[in-house]
Amino acid sequence: MKGNKGLLIRYIFLKTITKECGDNVSIHPNVYLYKLKNLSIGSNVSIHPMCYIDSTGRIDIGNDVSIAHGVTIMSTTHQYGDENILIKDQPVDLLYTKIEDNVWIGAKATILGGVEVSTGSIVAAGAVVIKDVPIRAIVGGVPAKIIKYRL
Repeated sequence: MKGNKGLLIRYIFLKTITKECGDNVSIHPNVYLYKLKNLSIGSNVSIHPMCYIDSTGRIDIGNDVSIAHGVTIMSTTHQYGDENILIKDQPVDLLYTKIEDNVWIGAKATILGGVEVSTGSIVAAGAVVIKDVPIRAIVGGVPAKIIKYRL
């Protein structure tokens, strides 16, 4: 459902199903949230259309976070090291992914499982984040690297 009524319905649903959900959370249409019981969302968070958030492990999203269109946030990784087992049949590791306060994640960025994006950071559009992002860093690229720091 689109519009303010849809935002309200999605917010009420999140408040009842997620591990935790703060105030003023906007979940736009066509957002896929998986394993909501392992998802915590702070206050003043906006998740735009076409995002995929897989909290099979655990994901915490802080306050004042903006997640742009088409972002993927994972909390798992797939093992592949045993050559005697098909990759698709190998175990999946459950990880903890954390997005701290005052973070902006640009369109179509991917945050892989086990990563921490620290306070005040910006993830550029299209970036693939495979390791922790320091406080107030701006990262971009594949894999994401520090471009500069915010003052």
